[in-house]
Amino acid sequence: MSNQPTFIINENSIHISDIDFIISNNAIISIDEKVISNVKKCRNYLDSKINNNEDVFYGINTGFGSLCNKVISNNDLKKLQTNLVKSHACGSGDEIDPIIVKIMILLKIKSLSLGHSGITIETLNRLVYMFNNNILPVVYEMGSLGASGDLAPLAHISLGLIGQGYVDFNGNRRKTKEVFEELSIEPIELSSKEGLALLNGTQFMSAFATYSLIKINRLIPWIENISAISIDAFNCSLDPYHPLIHKVRPHYGQIKVAQRVLELLSDSSISSTKKNNVQDPYSFRCIPQVHGASIETIERITKIIELEINSVTDNPTIFPDDNLILSAGNFHGQPLALSLDSLCISIAELGSISERRIYKLISGQRDLPDFLVANPGLNSGFMIPQYTAASIVSKNKILCHPASVDSIDSSNGQEDHVSMGSISAVKLLSVVENVERILSIELMTSAQAIEFRKPLTTSSYLQKIIHDYRKVVNFVDQDVVLHESMQKSLNYLLTN
Repeated sequence: MSNQPTFIINENSIHISDIDFIISNNAIISIDEKVISNVKKCRNYLDSKINNNEDVFYGINTGFGSLCNKVISNNDLKKLQTNLVKSHACGSGDEIDPIIVKIMILLKIKSLSLGHSGITIETLNRLVYMFNNNILPVVYEMGSLGASGDLAPLAHISLGLIGQGYVDFNGNRRKTKEVFEELSIEPIELSSKEGLALLNGTQFMSAFATYSLIKINRLIPWIENISAISIDAFNCSLDPYHPLIHKVRPHYGQIKVAQRVLELLSDSSISSTKKNNVQDPYSFRCIPQVHGASIETIERITKIIELEINSVTDNPTIFPDDNLILSAGNFHGQPLALSLDSLCISIAELGSISERRIYKLISGQRDLPDFLVANPGLNSGFMIPQYTAASIVSKNKILCHPASVDSIDSSNGQEDHVSMGSISAVKLLSVVENVERILSIELMTSAQAIEFRKPLTTSSYLQKIIHDYRKVVNFVDQDVVLHESMQKSLNYLLTN
């Protein structure tokens, strides 16, 4: 691991860009000495409170949920925490991507490092060890209500600490116990409160949100490029992008998108020609307004997610300097649930307007051939990729139903309002990946359409993109198996 970059977890906030760097570069993490000191201080305070008085603290020397009034003897506090992990590991459904599991571990380390959770330094170090060595517990997609923290998913993370369950190690699904024996390491024995500190928290929701934002940030430049190619391919006017239009309705995102379109098409010979159409369809004319609104939503919600991943979200919360242990509700996922439902809608809209541009480009208007192929009739050309894009848009509409409007009573009514933010988070990633597919179809379509504008050309910058794209996806002069072209287009989009 000596050649891998190192990222230090300290008292500074961690950002989405930091996590992108860590995951993309397989960086190892280490814990700052000040953080270690704060974690030990909190743990020592908790031990003294338990050992030196008979006070009752939720989840530390009581049962959990509606069993909060059941007092547990000091002799059973370690067993209480182990039982908690085992009993709560109730995930179901598909196994989630190991990359998201790795982000979950990173975010849990960050939250615990803030020194208000009562975790032992040994447990924190084991999480770091598992992260750095890619020992990634198997976690399931379903099981969290997004309220008492992401209990079930985080329990599966915690099983890995105590040597139980399964892990993804070197690309293989194996029993945790076998991997530990191979590496000559012992399972962690959880101390008082540690199981609860591990299970309470919003790291499942936050990891999905973080991974989605990483993908979104990579997608935004492509949205700009592809829509600009489509504007020229459909021979649209640039009047809707004039700065004066946006000066009188100065939404930040709208201004930003309009400026970028003008930059991308600055030396286009197509855009400089006289236009015969008085106005263009909304999917072209209103790109600044639609894309801009989504971009503003993305930026706003990024701030909320970054606030969340730098917060203490377990319960109870320990304040050594104030001599307080407070039981509250920082694990409740409502800030995430509402935000991720909103983000879901804003990303889906980028796919929806993209599909409309695809539809216009294959419609046989503005001197483009029907379905963008020679001899239409004998050839169907790009008729059916638009069907595919439309079906994906329709699926996204279903996924955009807000999970946060739902709540189901749980734990004998003790947990009587839940956020369902975990569902918001999982479906957000599905929507993002669906929009990637839609945009890859638009890229294939607009690159095909732009060929029919020759000898006029789009801008030099966009011509270079199309030239590189053509090394992967060929121009279609007669019908081929377009599924293969669509897959190549998607891979190009995701790897460039």
